[in-house]
Amino acid sequence: MPNLSCGIVGLPNVGKSTLFNALTKKAAAAAANYPFCTIDPNVGMVDMEDERLVKLSNLSKSQKIIPAMVTFVDIAGLVAGASKGEGLGNQFLANIRETDAIIHVVRCFEDDDVIHVAGKVDPIGDIGVIHLELILADLQMAENTASKIEKQMKGKKELAPVYEALQKAIKHLNENQGLRTLEMTPDEEEILNGYPFLTRKKVIYAANVSESDLPEMTNPHVKAVEALAEKEGSTVIPICAKLEEELAQLTPEEAKEYLESLGLQQPGLNRLVKGAFLLLGLINYITTGDVETRAWTIRKETTAQIAAGEIHSDIQKGFIRAEVVSFEDMMKYGGRVGARESGKARSEGKDYIVQDGDVILFFHN
Repeated sequence: MPNLSCGIVGLPNVGKSTLFNALTKKAAAAAANYPFCTIDPNVGMVDMEDERLVKLSNLSKSQKIIPAMVTFVDIAGLVAGASKGEGLGNQFLANIRETDAIIHVVRCFEDDDVIHVAGKVDPIGDIGVIHLELILADLQMAENTASKIEKQMKGKKELAPVYEALQKAIKHLNENQGLRTLEMTPDEEEILNGYPFLTRKKVIYAANVSESDLPEMTNPHVKAVEALAEKEGSTVIPICAKLEEELAQLTPEEAKEYLESLGLQQPGLNRLVKGAFLLLGLINYITTGDVETRAWTIRKETTAQIAAGEIHSDIQKGFIRAEVVSFEDMMKYGGRVGARESGKARSEGKDYIVQDGDVILFFHN
């Protein structure tokens, strides 16, 4: 699969730009290492930090490491009325439809110097404004589609289930509910999967706290967001955008030291990337050799033959078998040869379900 992409949304003055600046600084630093890492003004690509790649690379004496990447898209112009084309409304809706998940930056800090658009800090109200815009955009799409299908049904009776599924979605949206919380049969789910509904996308709420909330990163505002997220099955990752921006200016060693001095294990950006992977059910398998050590992103429950296609379609077509060694066994036995000698290299067929951290060598025609 191509890079995972997350759209960053949020009202003005919630810290969205600060967070995005930190992302693109990190991406700009990465760009030197990745010739394919092009950066538009509103796109930042961030690598998923993974200690396993470094350790395997040392073992294989690889010339380079290629980590999994996540693309963050800054969705500008999301204001009340966006679904009617206010602000950069239509452009924003098009941008967001193309992303895999939504990262919704919510202001959970008090600061008299940073004006809030509504005059007071109200994360639940802020979420409501954006949520409503997404609902209205989905409603418009569902109604337009349903009316087209209703006309076509006169000659095509088999479209009736599609029409009924859309009507069910319309009713739910009219109750001010996003489609994430709509209970559906597997058939209805499959039908609605065919449409790029915004309120079906998974959401991570990035609860932006102030530096005074470190290291616990919690306060009554964050707790309110967590309660709301639990109801809709979303994830909350507290971050301090201001801290992320400061970390982006430092070398990796300085950043690590600074985080430790604050009592933190890792930057918020890493937690966002990992959170997005978890939310979307993604894992990485690894290939390693003297040329490169590389992470390949696949969905959970992917078979070995399909996973091989991530590297090249020819490997998928000519798949014979996969030799799989767990990361732990690679380290324990000093690489693939040692793992083979200890009977820890497994020969797996095309239906083997690949696990996170599997180190794989594919054999193919």
